[in-house]
Amino acid sequence: MKEQQFDVLIVGAGMIGSAMANALGSANLSVALFDQKAPSPFNPSSLPDIRVSALSYASEQILTQLGAWKFMQAMRMCPYQQMAVWEKLSTPLARGPNRMNKTLFDAADIGHPQLGFIVENSITQRALHQAMSRYPGIRSFCPNVIQRIDPGADQPSITLSDGRRFTGQVIIGADGANSAVRQAANIGLNRQDYEQQCLVATVEIDAPQAITWQAFTPTGPESFLPLPSVGGRHYASVVWYHHPDKVAALKSLSDRDFITTLAQTFPAELPAIKQLHGRASFPLARRHAQTYYKKGVVLAGDAAHTINPLAGQGVNLGFQDVAWLAEILVDAHRVGEDIGNPDVLARYEKNRRPDNQRMMTIMDGFYHTFSNDHFPLKVIRNIGLTLAGRFTPAVKQVMKYAMGLSGKQPRLAQGLPVTLR
Repeated sequence: MKEQQFDVLIVGAGMIGSAMANALGSANLSVALFDQKAPSPFNPSSLPDIRVSALSYASEQILTQLGAWKFMQAMRMCPYQQMAVWEKLSTPLARGPNRMNKTLFDAADIGHPQLGFIVENSITQRALHQAMSRYPGIRSFCPNVIQRIDPGADQPSITLSDGRRFTGQVIIGADGANSAVRQAANIGLNRQDYEQQCLVATVEIDAPQAITWQAFTPTGPESFLPLPSVGGRHYASVVWYHHPDKVAALKSLSDRDFITTLAQTFPAELPAIKQLHGRASFPLARRHAQTYYKKGVVLAGDAAHTINPLAGQGVNLGFQDVAWLAEILVDAHRVGEDIGNPDVLARYEKNRRPDNQRMMTIMDGFYHTFSNDHFPLKVIRNIGLTLAGRFTPAVKQVMKYAMGLSGKQPRLAQGLPVTLR
């Protein structure tokens, strides 16, 4: 079969890969996008998916510039204005809505209408695929099975199981934590497994909420996230970290017993749970590629890094990868550089590795600080939570950092097109 040539070959058509395709397609680069699956059509009456992400303001700006945000709004999403964080203790001062050791993050304190949006991953992916139709240079080869990835040739290439072969200047691996692109390029991986697993559940609740709750315990956080209402019914996502044997026990409970256990464990001020609609669990691990690139290949999103999800920053880091990598490739292409050249790809790693490593370190700090029952440390951390809740300038700075309102930002995250004017 005739070989097909593109500027960029992207493996992985999930949120990160499809965002990358839109960013490069908007700058008139030719893009081929590959995945084993294509997004399913949206059913507005379907219950919220169990896989959701908390999208920051910076991610909203990126998705708006890529043309996806309006499609996401036309489907569904759930804004949240506040986030409450505390450590779960038995003392009366640490119980109830006015618990002393609580830090409350409120978007109104920094003049924003919300801290972010809880969005189903499938919604974001569908919207990005809808946005691709604006760009004639993007070709989607989904679904298809990749037989071979060859990033080391003069022209990096991908061969499908039906024999079709594609070449480009660079292959972008956006194919998740078990990246086939990373493995084909022989890029090593540093990995640390945590002692906890994460159980997620979708539940129906008796009233809507605009706040996310997160309580720290020695066995891991317990979180309650708002989800969009469907057909006049209200939903939430329960995120429960615990040791693997406890997670297995929770999954084995009947729906009624699971709801009873939630009611006994989670704060009394939360909306009452009416029905359980699904449970799943996954192990927790931190992964960081030893390099983000080699000649003709570069990694983005979970293919390059995964972090402890307790603050929901994983996908936001991925969208930052998209914005920086697209900006660097587009600028290089504009002046005639080979976008698969290591000197070009090194600029991307220089911008992203420090920020990704910093977020990993922060999340590990939370994990190690709270995942124990050491009494002196417990006293110190609760004093810290109490003081933080009363020191408004520090809380404002944390919110701005998490939302992408501080520090150096790529053009897309600033609400600007990826191309230079």
